[in-house]
Amino acid sequence: MIKVRLMTMMFLQFFVWGAWYVTVGNYMAKIGMTDEIYWAYTVSPIGAIISPFFLGIVADRFFATEKVLGVLHIIGGIAMLAAPFFAEGSLASPPLFITFLLIHMLCYMPTVGLANALVFHHIKTQEKEFPIVRALGTIGWIVANLLVSGILGADETATPLRVAGFSGILLGLFSFSLPHTPPSGAGQKISVRQIIGLDTLSKFKDKPFVVFAISSLLICIPLAAYYSYAPVFVNAVGIANPAAKMSFGQVSELVFLFLMPFFFARLGVKKMLLVGMLAWVLRYVLFAAGAPDAVVWMIMGGIILHGICYDFFFVTGQIYVDKKATPEIRAQAQGFLVFITYGVGMLIGAQVTGRLFNQIVTGSGSEALAQYQLFWVIPAVFAAVVMLMFAFLFSDKLSSTESS
Repeated sequence: MIKVRLMTMMFLQFFVWGAWYVTVGNYMAKIGMTDEIYWAYTVSPIGAIISPFFLGIVADRFFATEKVLGVLHIIGGIAMLAAPFFAEGSLASPPLFITFLLIHMLCYMPTVGLANALVFHHIKTQEKEFPIVRALGTIGWIVANLLVSGILGADETATPLRVAGFSGILLGLFSFSLPHTPPSGAGQKISVRQIIGLDTLSKFKDKPFVVFAISSLLICIPLAAYYSYAPVFVNAVGIANPAAKMSFGQVSELVFLFLMPFFFARLGVKKMLLVGMLAWVLRYVLFAAGAPDAVVWMIMGGIILHGICYDFFFVTGQIYVDKKATPEIRAQAQGFLVFITYGVGMLIGAQVTGRLFNQIVTGSGSEALAQYQLFWVIPAVFAAVVMLMFAFLFSDKLSSTESS
């Protein structure tokens, strides 16, 4: 059945990412690369910035989607298998280690959009079928975390990188068996402005969309602190199998994904986005409050908030953009949102929070936990300022560009 193959692809798609992304910080800290952790979380935003150009110029115009997926995942998997060789031993080199992670993500990030496009091409009712297929991706991430951390206990080893590498190659081979999906943009002319969605700005001259776009970019700067350093923090406070514990956040994400229609009908766009932003602030407040005495319930509470943090902000934002866009610019509009959030916002955030972490968290033991408190206060304050700005300036009254 086609749907089974699509669900398997989505499971493996996020299994690959989840296998290494949560553990790499603790591995780098263990082998003496603590100061370079933020670079490992900079490669993903770089991939997010570059992938629209690859998709728009190459993948969407010349090659079948399933073949592009296959080639990219195999190359990315090989790069991930090579990375550990430059992490330890006689060949140890932080720049080379990061370079191979970058090669992996340059190959991986385009496949996220390609996988979604392939699914949409082969399902009949997007609203009903896509959430089910996409849910398998979240389950894949959870299973990967439980495997490398809960079962293998490999948070501080290179094993997760190897699991990601082999599973990436497996997914690459499996991709060639996916249903044929011709390039959607074959024969079409396209510009750089179209690729990153800048042409959509001419369609959105109203103040609410501008406020939404600026707020989305700014809020992603403090959000990067969670993705880069929450697993390291969880490990520092002595919580066993940190990646497995972090997967509670994805379980929460899965639950709230199915609850979103209920909340959306009652809260609307603005309140949904505000609740999402507030959840990020509360998460960092819980981390800061729980850090000095390693209060487990506060830290786990911050992790479990991930469902509200992610679904109410990112997914609601995607829905808002879709409603604002006319049919002919929907794809460009979503590309623009990814570009400014996962790309530019997270890139700035990874670099800024990485430098802050290296300046603030310099001790060990109880001294480090006290320093973590200060570290988490900073993104909490920044996120709160962006939330207040958004609350005062944004109106969720949809303009005439709203599609039916």
